[in-house]
Amino acid sequence: MAELITVARPYAEAVYSLATEQRSLDQWSDALSWLAAMVNNPDLAQVVTNPKHTAQEVEALMLDVLGNRGNEEVKRFLAALIENARLTLLPEIAAQFELLKAQSEDIVDAQVESAFAMSDAQQAELTTTLSRKYGKTVRLDVRENPALIGGVRVLVGDDVIDASVRGKLQAMAASLKN
Repeated sequence: MAELITVARPYAEAVYSLATEQRSLDQWSDALSWLAAMVNNPDLAQVVTNPKHTAQEVEALMLDVLGNRGNEEVKRFLAALIENARLTLLPEIAAQFELLKAQSEDIVDAQVESAFAMSDAQQAELTTTLSRKYGKTVRLDVRENPALIGGVRVLVGDDVIDASVRGKLQAMAASLKN
């Protein structure tokens, strides 16, 4: 995983720089998400990674599926990835691009695990609290995890906020052992 990020990051940074210069962040975001989805599709992935297909065939297929979402720069970028056998990096390139875009827009993503389903009001309150804490707009990705017993566990970048019953029990058990 770390190797994928290391190899994908320069591509994402180059695309981000170009998109910023052209003021086309949203267009690039859309194109990259479509390209990443294509590579993640098992049927298309078999065609794309099959050495029987030429680079031109793969490029033509992907551009056909991409349709009018890709401008000339996107087409050249896709051709470069195919030429350098880096097409399988597209999902990670798209993810790194989205991180760079979010940073520039002062947006931070928070993964929230909740023991129970959270209402819209609870999510709004958590979003407001996290926005104040980080000084940025927060986008929540909420998932249920009954193993937490109660409460929530929030991941924002490298920060972990564990306000779950399970986390508190584990902390109590650790302190009792010491």
